[in-house]
Amino acid sequence: MVAIGRALMSNPELILFDEISLGLAPVIIKTIYDALPGIVGGGMSAVIVEQDISKALSVSSRVYCLQEGRISLEGQSATVSREEISRAYFGVE
Repeated sequence: MVAIGRALMSNPELILFDEISLGLAPVIIKTIYDALPGIVGGGMSAVIVEQDISKALSVSSRVYCLQEGRISLEGQSATVSREEISRAYFGVE
């Protein structure tokens, strides 16, 4: 949370959140994800790299899955299914 606050102090146009739920207590994860819509609501763009698919989809407008450095799936978060994400992530055709 301190790293996020520090990054926001510079008023960036784009912010990268890399594995923001990794190793944190559930109550802290909830607090961070609850704050994300307000952070990007002011016009800032955000890229979220996350292993928790449900959390990432809940706050994102688009999803991109990368497989060996290439985009294996892209689409609107509201229309991409968990099955499609699993197939793209694990490289199953």
